[in-house]
Amino acid sequence: MDQIPRDFSFDSLPEDWEHIGPIFERAIHRVPALGECGLQLFFNGPEAFTPDGVYYMGETPEVDNCYVAAGFNSVGIQSAGGVGWALADWIADKHPPMDLNSVDIRRAQPFQADEDYLKDRVSESLGLLYAMHWPFRQYESARGVRVSPLHERINAAGGVFGETAGWERPNWFANEGQAREYEYSYGKQNWHDNMVAECMGVREAVGVFDQTSFAKFVVEGPDSLEVLNTISVANIDAPIGKAIYTQWCNRKGGIESDLTVTRTGEDAFFVVTAAAAENRDLSWLKRAARGRRIDITNVTDRMAMIGLMGPNSRKVLAQLTSVGLDNESFAFGTSRRLEVAGVDVTAMRMSYVGELGWELYVGNDDAVTVYDALVEAGSGHGLVHAGYHAMNSLRLEAGMRHWGHDITDEDTPLEAGLGFAISWDKDADFIGREALESQRGEPRSKRLIQFRIEDPHLLTYHDEPVYRDGVVVGRTSSSMWSATQERCCAMGYLEHPDREAVSNDWLAAGTWETNIAGKRVPVSTSIRSWYDPQNRRPHLEN
Repeated sequence: MDQIPRDFSFDSLPEDWEHIGPIFERAIHRVPALGECGLQLFFNGPEAFTPDGVYYMGETPEVDNCYVAAGFNSVGIQSAGGVGWALADWIADKHPPMDLNSVDIRRAQPFQADEDYLKDRVSESLGLLYAMHWPFRQYESARGVRVSPLHERINAAGGVFGETAGWERPNWFANEGQAREYEYSYGKQNWHDNMVAECMGVREAVGVFDQTSFAKFVVEGPDSLEVLNTISVANIDAPIGKAIYTQWCNRKGGIESDLTVTRTGEDAFFVVTAAAAENRDLSWLKRAARGRRIDITNVTDRMAMIGLMGPNSRKVLAQLTSVGLDNESFAFGTSRRLEVAGVDVTAMRMSYVGELGWELYVGNDDAVTVYDALVEAGSGHGLVHAGYHAMNSLRLEAGMRHWGHDITDEDTPLEAGLGFAISWDKDADFIGREALESQRGEPRSKRLIQFRIEDPHLLTYHDEPVYRDGVVVGRTSSSMWSATQERCCAMGYLEHPDREAVSNDWLAAGTWETNIAGKRVPVSTSIRSWYDPQNRRPHLEN
């Protein structure tokens, strides 16, 4: 890097035939006409690459009205026209003209500005540009930037780690003697059976998840309730200890964030959101709070989060605390302070996997103590360690949406089947209300639907087309193998071609297919989830 002049921008480098020669020979073999057209210019120039191989675009979270379109990873020329149009609209409307989350600069993390990190990671992202883009591919360079206080324990339990927002996270758990590495393919990969075992352990007994990477913000001050109620579709003016599932929407009604807000005091709240959305959501919150009497503290790196999920979770936790855990004493969607193994813990009865369970929040210094106590107490109740591949499978078959895939800033809560989260009668107005009110009484012509691939040998991933009677009417948004259904399940949006309601009758009247590797295959459809369609499991009494 020190050898590159500061004023070097669009200059060129010497021709490098040794590098390009073999590639050009293969290109001529594929397209023989290339060998006859001649070369007018051999341009060898520098290119900007990003840590994840995707360019940056949009308004920076740090500086108002500072818009970026940079780091194009060798696709700048082909992207130029579309990027220029989209960025111009973004600047004019203060909002992107389409879902551009994958390129949004707000996904970038502060640590990614480190030169040593960039040198290691960008060397790899450049090398992977034209490599096979395997499903679930993990970066291998510049790892270990953010590590959970439970990392050593999780590693000892067989954790095989991936990375999200710099966090080392266990994606799956290897058996004793099994290689802790990915064997990539477009079929069932080497960790498939491990994931299935983890899923069934959670469904039938209890699983422990290290969810420390989830972003966590403390919001305090006299204006905190008003600010949160203005950006949330749910009513945040709830009793102390109430955990509220909500969305933050833009003025078009599109979902900007999907999260929980827990009231911890008269003017104090605790916000939990996805790891990858940390900067994006923190920026959204801070901009809404400008000029108000409110303090926002990002406590993500200070606090561990342990998920205890499954029908036996109550039995495990009951061995470690004297607080009542039955539905009357500790209702779903509430939060309480507990003492677990002599440690002060905040327990929230929530579940992202569709089971009875608790999320336990504890300071980093005490996290191992709580974890060890849970594992020991769970040993008699079938406790398993479960990773993020299992979590993705569990949440999908239970109908839990994932922001960035199943819900985006182009999808409204009503379209996504999340209308139950909207408090239409709350006193406070909220961003996006006018757009949602106009959609409220209309037929649901665009709707999030559950799909199931009926051939158990086939896998889907996302963005596969969905056909009704041979006509494309939608696409999948996310997909994962389901242990309980023993086949692939997916979510996705259907749009009625005549703007009529996407209803049960319309689903039943059609023949449904998707396209996998160029072949049409049958799928089943459902408005409700495939697993526990009545959503009773998280509310189990015993």
